[in-house]
Amino acid sequence: MAEIRFDGRVAIVTGAGGGLGRAHALLLASRGAKVVVNDLGGAFDGTGKGTAMADKVVEEIRAAGGEAVPNYDGVDTWEGGQNIVKTAVDAFGKVDILINNAGILRDKSFMKMEEEDIDKVFAVHLKGGFNVTKAAFPIMRENNYGRIVMTTSNTGLYGNFGQANYGAAKLGLVGFMHTLKLEGARYNILVNTIAPIAGTRMTATVMPPDMVEKLKPEYVSPIVAYMCSEECTDSGIIFTAGAGYFSRAVLVEGPGVVLNAQKGFTIEDIRDRIGDIKKLEGAQHFNQSNEEIARIVSALGQ
Repeated sequence: MAEIRFDGRVAIVTGAGGGLGRAHALLLASRGAKVVVNDLGGAFDGTGKGTAMADKVVEEIRAAGGEAVPNYDGVDTWEGGQNIVKTAVDAFGKVDILINNAGILRDKSFMKMEEEDIDKVFAVHLKGGFNVTKAAFPIMRENNYGRIVMTTSNTGLYGNFGQANYGAAKLGLVGFMHTLKLEGARYNILVNTIAPIAGTRMTATVMPPDMVEKLKPEYVSPIVAYMCSEECTDSGIIFTAGAGYFSRAVLVEGPGVVLNAQKGFTIEDIRDRIGDIKKLEGAQHFNQSNEEIARIVSALGQ
């Protein structure tokens, strides 16, 4: 089988100064992509900034014979998103690939969480995904080609104590993906999501050292690179990855029950059928909301 390459492709990787972003950037560059290495260069809680982190990764790529330029803008502002994409266009003329990877943590129990902890995490993860994608999408549309990868988390999919802000923002990106896959389809813009399990400077605060070592970021990057390739034809998929494990996560809806609205039903009717309402045997995945609505209409007509 032919090697998957990215010659002639231009990629933006946000939060690429370390961890997962660095691993993604290095892998894409090693396969021929021209890469914009974006990193604000601050602490993992979103404070501070600097140029050293992005510069170091750019130097690594160039030392290996690849092409890369740094960008130091934060993804959490509209102007930052525009500037990140402008860096790609100024340096390489276009954008083909966008990996929305930048992230921070402000972990606290919900009772102790302050407004700033919520706003900042939402701004970086969720609004950051919107900001950079909004700037890149028109270019991809004009070129009739694009590969966009969102980064969610098992916290967003399944929950984790002390991460209400992070989990809510991360699941928001899944909703963003599901709409963008529809709006991008006619322009050959595919949008997928990675749910990584990796040992990084963020997760090192909550993982034991031996687990961090086993969950190297570079073990996630191959499936992310695949999602960025021309050979990927999927859109709207959530892939999970960590330590060599790969799978798909999906939102499904059970078969449900139909109660007679004309005759009326009560709280007690719900109570008496709650077991059937919760059943997942025969569950179905929908590619868009209209499919779910059509199913409900069909069920009501039976």
